Amino acid sequence: MGYVMYLKYFIFPGAEVETDFFMRIKRTCYDSFYPFKVLSACGLSRIDCEPITIFYGGNGSGKTTALQVIAEKTGLKRDTGHNSSSFFEDYVALCKASLSADFTGGRVITSDDVFDYMLNIRVLNEGIDMKREALFQDYLDEKYKDFKLTSIQDYEKLKRVNKARSLTQSRYIREAMMGNIRELSNGESAFKYFTEKIEENKLYLLDEPENSLSPARQKELAGIITDSARFFGCQFIISTHSPFLLSLRGAKIYDLDARPVCQRPWTELELVKEYQLFFKEHQDEFV
Repeated sequence: MGYVMYLKYFIFPGAEVETDFFMRIKRTCYDSFYPFKVLSACGLSRIDCEPITIFYGGNGSGKTTALQVIAEKTGLKRDTGHNSSSFFEDYVALCKASLSADFTGGRVITSDDVFDYMLNIRVLNEGIDMKREALFQDYLDEKYKDFKLTSIQDYEKLKRVNKARSLTQSRYIREAMMGNIRELSNGESAFKYFTEKIEENKLYLLDEPENSLSPARQKELAGIITDSARFFGCQFIISTHSPFLLSLRGAKIYDLDARPVCQRPWTELELVKEYQLFFKEHQDEFV
């Protein structure tokens, strides 16, 4: 299967459109007009998409806002809410999205989604840990109690005692907890979230997916994104600072730190140059 393009281009309202909108409302009633004036301030008015499109920029550059607006306009699924405002719907209504006829939806994945997932895993594992402690005590109670069979009702208790006496503590606990979720590190849980959510033939918006991922896991995620776009009919729009994701082959990168916004090769981005300079200064320390 070749590359697909569900979202061909997306147009954000420019400064003139925003000015016309403000002339039709009473501005004195509001302290914030978010997301108005965020993307127009950096000159982002249109993106022409590729199978992998990337927003690059520092904190406050507008890359997350751009993803949220695109997600709302295209109706993508999401697990957590977004930073909305009284004017969010008005802003989205002024945007234009060119979607292909075979567009069947997709998902936006944010840092909040991944964090909530990791938190849920931790809560589950804490519950399992508490059960494990109870089973430790249960094992000791059953193994060393002075038990006598006095009635047919005691038969189940006898089976538990015999089982405890025939197994090691670790084997007893493992069998009693069989089927429970295995505890994962934060990085493993975060990575697992992406592997579970990314399916075939969908549009995905990923907001700084490198958060909570080690460099090795970022490289693995880059491989999943590349393969999903090339072989499984997926399209990605990503906001990121990760060199492993910025270097994705064939990705179109919009530099939101530039004024106005422009497209750049990943090797010309300021962040990448800083990394290059750092390693060059320390190259003699590498054996």
